[in-house]
Amino acid sequence: MLALVDDPAQSDDALATLLDWSHWARPAQMPPAGDWRIWLLLAGRGFGKTRCGAEFIRGQIECGAVMRVALVAPTAADARDVMVEGESGLLRIAPPQCRPVFEPSKRRLTWPNGAIATMFSADEPERLRGPQFDAAWCDELAAWRYPEAWDMLMMGLRLGDRPRVVVTTTPKPARLLRDVMAQKDCVVTRGSTRDNSANLAPGFLAAVLRQYEGTRLGRQELDAEILDDMPGALWTRTAIEASRVAVVPPLRRVVVAIDPAVSVGENSDETGIVVVGLGGDQQAYVLDDLSGRFHPQEWASRAVAAYHAHRADRIVAEVNNGGAMVQATLRTVDPTIAYKPVHAARGKIARAEPVAALYEQGRVHHRGAFPALEDQMCIFTGDPAARTAPREKSGSPDRVDALVWAVSDLMIENFEPAIMDYYRGLTAT
Repeated sequence: MLALVDDPAQSDDALATLLDWSHWARPAQMPPAGDWRIWLLLAGRGFGKTRCGAEFIRGQIECGAVMRVALVAPTAADARDVMVEGESGLLRIAPPQCRPVFEPSKRRLTWPNGAIATMFSADEPERLRGPQFDAAWCDELAAWRYPEAWDMLMMGLRLGDRPRVVVTTTPKPARLLRDVMAQKDCVVTRGSTRDNSANLAPGFLAAVLRQYEGTRLGRQELDAEILDDMPGALWTRTAIEASRVAVVPPLRRVVVAIDPAVSVGENSDETGIVVVGLGGDQQAYVLDDLSGRFHPQEWASRAVAAYHAHRADRIVAEVNNGGAMVQATLRTVDPTIAYKPVHAARGKIARAEPVAALYEQGRVHHRGAFPALEDQMCIFTGDPAARTAPREKSGSPDRVDALVWAVSDLMIENFEPAIMDYYRGLTAT
């Protein structure tokens, strides 16, 4: 575009127009008017919310309004890959004369005018204790594992005359998100994937609408709806929130449970990998969710790494579809692990109901938040009528299966005879 302009003055004007976000942005992508402290962009996938966050920070820095900025993402990798180096990240949108210097080892970007932005992971709330800022950008707040990260950030947002934060997130019914929305100085901008159709890859919108429109996953990820609990679900958000803890007591036993996927591919089911410990108080504590789409050697390596990191007593793996292959794959990574195969002789509902009952009794807790796992839990229904309805296009509940195997191993089969009797009763019916 610029190469076609011969006049240097015209080239400068063209470049200025190209880099002027207000010229290209939709009205909903511009900062709201008024005296707000929190701008919450609650929008579907592909809306352009990452660009909004980056442009807000860029604009504040270039005009000299802020000098110390916090960039907070669910993980350190997210902060670098999305907020800094991503297609809409701070490095990509910066004009040549105002491009910041990125120092990955220091988690820091420094602009020519001296402004500094520091990257933080919401997985490490304590790193936000001490630093102070006059602006912040928080990405995917609904996926933060530790809500304490928000509290630590707010306590450090104390520089300048008007410290403000922009939050860009796809909605989930997380308590932290609801709490932020309820604050009086929070302005919420909503948007859907459809709003940015002109800038999305050809065919993408038609494909995702064809597959997900009308489903709960589509309403959440595309239309940016915050969905309430599904009727008949075995778990509720309220019960999970009540179970959440920041610290766990000394643990008597720890298991890593695996629900291996049958196939490998972009559209295959996930392999569920969940770590759960049993405390001396006879309560179970969910410590980690490492699930995802992996080749066998990858999920085996992740499970064995978790086994050693958490000093687990054994790995429990469902072998209905893998048989001896599951054990063989694990032992190629580490032949010394303690291993127990389990067989799914009962249906998923029958296996899950006793575990859900333990949650209702307040005997299972989550250390921090596990958004993907909790999403699966809250759409996992025990309603017989719902079981015959078309399943949501959200994949198999592999994370829930792994959770159920872990809690069952710790609290039902070995330590709770009365609950085990109830468990067998479910099988009889």
